[in-house]
Order: sequence, then C-alpha cells, then structure tokens
Amino acid sequence: MSSYASEYPAVEFDPAYKKFFEHFYATSDTPEAHDDYLQYFTKDATLIMASKKAVGLEDILAVRKGLWEKVLRRVHTPLKVFPFGPNSDEFMLYGTVKYGLKTGEESSKDWAARAHLVKEDGKVKMEFYQVYLDTGA
Repeated sequence: MSSYASEYPAVEFDPAYKKFFEHFYATSDTPEAHDDYLQYFTKDATLIMASKKAVGLEDILAVRKGLWEKVLRRVHTPLKVFPFGPNSDEFMLYGTVKYGLKTGEESSKDWAARAHLVKEDGKVKMEFYQVYLDTGA
C-alpha cells in the first residue's frame, strides 16, 4: 500500500478519486514537480493554502513555488478522506505533513482540507482546494 493511501468510510464513490489523491500528494511532495502539480487543477481552479489564495494556474504555480522556498523536503500523510455522501465529488481530508527545512530544522503539522473534484476529458482535477493548517506553529 502506498504511503499516500488513506482510510475512507464505507461509502461508494468513484475509485478514480482515491487514485487522484494518492498521486496528488506524491506530486505535492516532489520539489521539482511544479508543472506536474498544475495538472491536478482546472485552469480556473481556486487554491487556498492557509492565508494564501490563488485563482488560476499562474497564481497556483506562484503559491506552489513559494511553499518550497524554505522547505527542502515534505511528506504528506493523508490519514482520512471523507466523501460527502455516495457518488460525491466533494471531500474533506485530514492528515499530517512533515517538513525538512533548508535551515536543517524539522517540523510537523496537522492539516485538514476541503476539495471539489471534476472530470475534464476523463481526467480527475481539482476545481477547488482549501487547506487549513496552523501557520503560527
């Protein structure tokens, strides 16, 4: 089982969404995968990462690059994913993330997120993604 695999409730939903999240977090943790990261979003997607808001791929790329400015490595562990009912395309997620900072320090945080997924040309993408985490910790 992948380290990006999560626990899901016993609710029927599109299995492509489960694979999507596993691949998304693996890509999110790959520092040089900026262009690959963008492939997980619609062109007009909204990304809210704590207090940073981005709309559209250009803004999302800027936020993504900023998230790696002080970080050497990152490992997400998405522990639980909660679909909003049967056949849902909306999810709440809970997990942890560990950081290795460029200063040599280590850090870990709990996070939660809300995601709305859509299919474009048969590919799953996020139309909306908001991450809740304590940036003051």
